[in-house]
Amino acid sequence: MKKIILTLLSVATATIMFSSCSKKNLDDMKPAAKNYVLVHGAWQAPYVWDAVKTSLINEGNNVTVVELPGHGSDNTVPSTITLNLYRDKVADALSKINGKVILVGHSLGGMIISAVAEQNPSKIEKLVYLAAYLPTSGQSLFDLAGTDAGSSLGGSVNGQKTLTQNDANGTLEVAQNQIVSIFIQDGSPQVQNLVLKNYRPEPAIPFITPVTLTAANFGSVEKVYIKTLQDHQPLCILSKTRFCGDIVNQNRKIITPEFDNISSMKPSHKLIMGRFF
Repeated sequence: MKKIILTLLSVATATIMFSSCSKKNLDDMKPAAKNYVLVHGAWQAPYVWDAVKTSLINEGNNVTVVELPGHGSDNTVPSTITLNLYRDKVADALSKINGKVILVGHSLGGMIISAVAEQNPSKIEKLVYLAAYLPTSGQSLFDLAGTDAGSSLGGSVNGQKTLTQNDANGTLEVAQNQIVSIFIQDGSPQVQNLVLKNYRPEPAIPFITPVTLTAANFGSVEKVYIKTLQDHQPLCILSKTRFCGDIVNQNRKIITPEFDNISSMKPSHKLIMGRFF
């Protein structure tokens, strides 16, 4: 899965290169160093990006991985954590980088990078939604999750709820025996154990907080959506007739092709996929 993510992020980078170098011979094109900022999702931490970060750096790119409050080693009290706090943490990371960035969000990270783009669109070269929530103005993550009938999260298995709310702690908790099936069913035993080891309950407030987005700001930023078809938590919240609402009509509508099995994707597909972008 990590190799797949790296390949797909490389596709996003190739897309930018095509738009700026369309008249050059493809054989002569050399990747320019890019600034990547990676934002993890719910019930996760920066460790999920380790292999991707290393590979992107080895290719000559600059990579910053954001640790969201209440995740990883951060001990912010969950009941005090808001979506704006997440947004400000990512915005602070962007402020320390010279030049524009490719801002990547996974899962919950899609809500966060959308809010960041609304606040500072001129800093962002491209938004990449990797199996992430892509909202329209006024929507919360819970609003979008309610439309995702294909998700395993939020239902029940053998009479057991997969997701419960702990009001005392202000968190959302996934049933321990369902974590692997929901989030990393196709991972190696080593990776599955890593996810279990690093699991923490998720702050609840950001899930119910709507974002305010405008065509002038958020709508002006180019976007790529990467859909993982084998995911048990699909997160591709798309209208049947349009791409994530009218707000994206201010720029190109971008979506990955519908591969039957995304794990079959190879680096050689990068140039082929460029035509979709």
